[in-house]
Amino acid sequence: MAETLRTTPPATAAGNNGEYSEDVHLQRLLAPTVEEPWFRSLYRNVKETLNPPKLPPLQVTSKPVAVKDIWGGVYGSRRKSTMMSVAIHCGVVFLMFSVAATSPAVQEKVKETVHLIAPDLAPYLPQKPNPVQMGGGGGGGDRSPTPASKGRLPRLAPRQFTPPMAVVNNPNPKLVMEPTLVIQPDVNLPQVNMAQYGDPLSKVLGPPSNGPGSGGGIGSGSGGGVGPGKGPGFGPGEGGGFGGGVYRVGGGVTAPTLLYKVEPEYSEEARKAKYQGTVVLYVEVDTSGKAQNLKVVRSLGLGLDEKAIEAVQKWRFRPGQKNGKPVIVAATIEVNFRLL
Repeated sequence: MAETLRTTPPATAAGNNGEYSEDVHLQRLLAPTVEEPWFRSLYRNVKETLNPPKLPPLQVTSKPVAVKDIWGGVYGSRRKSTMMSVAIHCGVVFLMFSVAATSPAVQEKVKETVHLIAPDLAPYLPQKPNPVQMGGGGGGGDRSPTPASKGRLPRLAPRQFTPPMAVVNNPNPKLVMEPTLVIQPDVNLPQVNMAQYGDPLSKVLGPPSNGPGSGGGIGSGSGGGVGPGKGPGFGPGEGGGFGGGVYRVGGGVTAPTLLYKVEPEYSEEARKAKYQGTVVLYVEVDTSGKAQNLKVVRSLGLGLDEKAIEAVQKWRFRPGQKNGKPVIVAATIEVNFRLL
């Protein structure tokens, strides 16, 4: 016959009469109240701030323990192994340099040389044109069998109404006008202290003569000037001005205008040397607009002078003019070489 077990709550959970109470058990399960009032917490914090409590000295109870050297490893430091490692690394580096030095490609690069030239860093100062060489010229005469006689030049003026004459064929003109030459007044011309007109460069000191030229004037040319040229100027050349045949800008002479330009090429030597600068050329632009008689005024070298001349020879200009007519005009051109 089975026995029936009856469970009863422990005595701690029983009431005064020995019976089980749920309220007492629930109060024992709940934690006690630990929240501190705010005023007490504030008072305690202020007190500890003003008068902090003294703590007892810290007692260290730990002891150092010997361990293995982290740098020496398990085997420690050995001088022999260190020397062997250094020797092996040096041998590898020496072998690499030896193989590279005996390579044919490296030998070819070593044989290549680049000549470095110290560039001229002085600023370019354009040269002032010689006031004597204004360009143009003139001449004249009256078909006289004797050469033009020596004498002084007439007054210089921008226009000519009466040509100079050493021998006046019309001694009583209806309108007297002073003879002139078409030359700028700031030109230094050769002069002689003589009363009669003539060619100051002539060596004939005999009787006055206008010379074997034609068109009025004095000399062996034509056009009403003085000298062997053609025009109302003086000296060789034509169109007026002072001898030479090539005009310069100013005094009624306009500058040539660039119409077509070809960029210069870099020479291989200058490219390798990374050389830059400016080549200054003297050119004469003829009546067709082409540059002729090119001369290097400021050189760069390394083949850049030749490249500059080749490029400028392909340029085309509108020629300079004097009195509405194209004339040969001298000019200075700067050709720049710059690496991008």
